Amino acid sequence: MRIIYFFLKLVLNYSLRVFYPRTALHNSPKEFFGRTIYVSNHAASFMDPLVVATLRMPIVFFMTRSDVFVKALKPILWASQMLPIYRQLDGEDTKGKNEEVFKKCTKILSFGRNLLIFGEGFTDDVFIRRLKPVKKGAVRIGFLALEKMNWKKNVYIAAVGCNYSDPNLMRSDLLISTSEKICLNDYRKEYEENPNKVMNHLSQLVEQMMQQQITHVRKVEHAPFHEHIMMITRRGMNALNFDRSIPLKKRWRYSQQLANWMNEQNFEENERLSKLKKQAESYFGLLKRFKLEEHLLFWKKENPTGNRAKEVLMLTILFPFALIGAIHCAIPYIITKRFVEAKMKRRVFWSSVKLTMGQLLIAIFNIPTFFLFYHFVYPSWWLAFGYFLSIGLTGLAAYMWVRHLKTFIAKGKINKTDVSALLEKRAALEKEINSIVPDL
Repeated sequence: MRIIYFFLKLVLNYSLRVFYPRTALHNSPKEFFGRTIYVSNHAASFMDPLVVATLRMPIVFFMTRSDVFVKALKPILWASQMLPIYRQLDGEDTKGKNEEVFKKCTKILSFGRNLLIFGEGFTDDVFIRRLKPVKKGAVRIGFLALEKMNWKKNVYIAAVGCNYSDPNLMRSDLLISTSEKICLNDYRKEYEENPNKVMNHLSQLVEQMMQQQITHVRKVEHAPFHEHIMMITRRGMNALNFDRSIPLKKRWRYSQQLANWMNEQNFEENERLSKLKKQAESYFGLLKRFKLEEHLLFWKKENPTGNRAKEVLMLTILFPFALIGAIHCAIPYIITKRFVEAKMKRRVFWSSVKLTMGQLLIAIFNIPTFFLFYHFVYPSWWLAFGYFLSIGLTGLAAYMWVRHLKTFIAKGKINKTDVSALLEKRAALEKEINSIVPDL
């Protein structure tokens, strides 16, 4: 394990669990090594390699888009166990350069290590719960490695699914699911007879396995409707609209089963379902028009008096910790936010870069804390170090305090607004969903 990879695996484990406090692993491997090619979906750009490599046990070398391998970063990326992959959309001479990379991959597998490949090749600009077509590169690398080893060692391939409630929202949910492994050695005879046929077959099989690890809405135009149903039923993977008493794995299964049910429906021929889709679009369109959010309207439905005691209590309890956190973290947070949002036009990159860059800047910004604590609070380097480590928690308290303040203000606004007509529309929509959508 290379040094920076080891360091990031330790540090980011803490950061990612702060970012995604409700995290679950389904069928996750229990071994560090295993000569396995893990093929993952690519729902959230840079966040995907961070969560798959950090939160699961297997140690991986992972394929990364080649344009980040600028001269200054190459040593760092190498120490982080990254390998470049050259894509046609980047205008590269992909074939020759990728051949060299594939040779390195076969060497890695021959030493019993694992690879992580993002089979789709790119991320949607807007987060959509679906799987894009999977490329054949992973299967090809596996067979090249077997030929290099004269088929003397086993090489496996498995599918990984990153399931986010919202990859860009801090304090949201994440579930990572892993399929059973396929042993490529079992296909030796078929491969030697017709390599292309076997690689096509296995690539399709891997794609099917990947779909089983995630929520896959086949038609992109149906993705908003899928989200709308989850928001109203509060049973799925929506980040803000869910029943906290339902375990994350059950919410993930509901999200999958709902998508699978929708994929089987013919919206053109099912007049009632098409009408429901338009009804949902109308309701959520009204919410957007009045600048209201579904989770706040649901709160008003469940709390007609509009009591905001919970927010007042949280604001009071968190305030002293939030004040300390703001002193230590506000400046690096603002610098990180403004820099990332100005330099990166695609929002899909923001959360992962803010997470890593912000953590680094906060650490650097607070180095003087060691000396200030030692000389002005208590002369103990160990206590100073403990205080330094607590900055992450007080920074989280500051973030949560601001979030509760925004919720307090938003609930005050909805208390002053007549939402009776919207509540009637919501009730009618919920009733229609319950009558059409099966109890999954």
